[in-house]
Amino acid sequence: MLSPHRLFNRASFVAALAFLLVSPARASVDDAQSFALQAAEPYVKQGFQIREDYWGGDLGAGEKKAVRQQLFKGNEYWFWMGSEIEKATVSVHIYDSEGKLVEQPDSWQKGHFAAAHVTPTGTGSYFVIVTIEQSPEDRTHWALVYGFR
Repeated sequence: MLSPHRLFNRASFVAALAFLLVSPARASVDDAQSFALQAAEPYVKQGFQIREDYWGGDLGAGEKKAVRQQLFKGNEYWFWMGSEIEKATVSVHIYDSEGKLVEQPDSWQKGHFAAAHVTPTGTGSYFVIVTIEQSPEDRTHWALVYGFR
């Protein structure tokens, strides 16, 4: 018969092992936000201020989500998107209230990171469209952060 101490150690080991085996499936929007912030790091050095608020969720491959944001003429904005799924491909694009693509040519996509840059010609509502282009997962967490200067 196992002593209570040894039984506890075995139970602890089994619980820890189960947690390790399940952990990758427990990824979250917070993990995706970490990747979005990682994409923003070089721009902070250029003087962009990152806003604390962010958007996130999960989407299937090919699904899109529209985020509405008030932008102001005279400011310059970057929107950075990230996912914790390294084999995913994501994209982010910015449209004005009339549906015209307004992002600048230096916007980019690199696997599970993407960024869109805009300097609005007028103050108003803009729509940031995030997409999970491809992913090996059924649902892929994403997060979108933004900064301005």
